[in-house]
Amino acid sequence: MLADGKPLFLQIAEMVENSIIDGSLPEEAQAPSSNELAAFHRINPATAAKGLNQLVSDGILYKKRGIGMFVTAGARGALRLRRTERFAQQYIDPLIAEADKLGMGIDELKTLLDQREGTR
Repeated sequence: MLADGKPLFLQIAEMVENSIIDGSLPEEAQAPSSNELAAFHRINPATAAKGLNQLVSDGILYKKRGIGMFVTAGARGALRLRRTERFAQQYIDPLIAEADKLGMGIDELKTLLDQREGTR
């Protein structure tokens, strides 16, 4: 699962974020340790620690000295907000720009999205 071209520590951070977003790692729960992540993914513990420390820097996890790292209260909402903004920048903004080039209005674009949703 670790191989999409991103640095490993970012992939580890994203996997922990995914667990927080999907609720399998609830707020105030203890996060997996760097040694657990390293053993499971067969990576260097320092790499796993770097991913976890990135989440600490981002305010998603916090450390309890001698115990481990825990999910910050409000982390799920913060992650959803951050990812929604990133999604909009990566996908929605270019979609709207292309629709403008084609002379499509928002209503026409919504209709197209509704039609596509019916094909899933």
